[in-house]
Amino acid sequence: MAITILDGGMGQELVARSGKPTALWSVQALLDNPQWVRDVHDAYFNAGAQVATTNTYSVLPDRLESHDLSDRLEELQRTACQLAVDARDSHGSGKVAGSLGPQGFSYQPDKAPLAEQAAEAYRNICAIQQDYVDIFIAETMSSVDQARGALMAMSQFDKQVWVALSVDDSDGSKLRSGEPVVEALPLLKEYGADAVLINCSVPEAVSVAIPLIAKSGIPVGAYANGFTGIHANFNKIGATVDLLKARTDLDPDAYAMFAKQWAADGATIIGGCCEVGPAHIELLAERLG
Repeated sequence: MAITILDGGMGQELVARSGKPTALWSVQALLDNPQWVRDVHDAYFNAGAQVATTNTYSVLPDRLESHDLSDRLEELQRTACQLAVDARDSHGSGKVAGSLGPQGFSYQPDKAPLAEQAAEAYRNICAIQQDYVDIFIAETMSSVDQARGALMAMSQFDKQVWVALSVDDSDGSKLRSGEPVVEALPLLKEYGADAVLINCSVPEAVSVAIPLIAKSGIPVGAYANGFTGIHANFNKIGATVDLLKARTDLDPDAYAMFAKQWAADGATIIGGCCEVGPAHIELLAERLG
């Protein structure tokens, strides 16, 4: 079966270009130099990616509120979406996926609002993104309830709906909440999700999760991160990514070996997350595309 090649991580590529991690992470580039965002999208399309993921992972009400930027949410969402669309149009092919990041904080599902409250915020974001994107993708959903909140919102619009679950780095059979990853599957079927992916976990954990979710009958995808793990202090809004260290043993060839196994286990949508860059995607496209 043909493999859809996703792009790689946006945030860490932007940090590499700016040279300075900030508490706003990838949002900072939208404020300071949107051209960097466009450059990253272009780099991934040139590497062989078929999907551009909007730089909206952190363009969320709670993230912006903590920096007195709440009134700029719609502006930043539209700017990020337009940059992805422009890159896709310049490339001449591909799709745009509108990113919905986790509310509360990444990897910390206990800090997330309840599904009904989260859905309200996501619904407002989807209403903005729908003018630009082909797909809504809820990223780094670390509990069943987090996924539920995103699905409640995304399913109300006439777009493809993808949900990317993040699993425990030490046990890929479990979400970061501790719930078995397979416990999310009935929810995905209930809302008619078009794909379920595993993202922003170490590749070894992704390799455990993919065979488990591949039994669901829902199209499956994978995009791992290149971190050594998640630092205990990276747990609240304001924490900066310099707490997270990149692995030194995950060059493009090593990453492609993991991806080849994911494909063998049933994944048909494969890309990269944090610390997985254009060179990794280029090799994936060469070997899997």
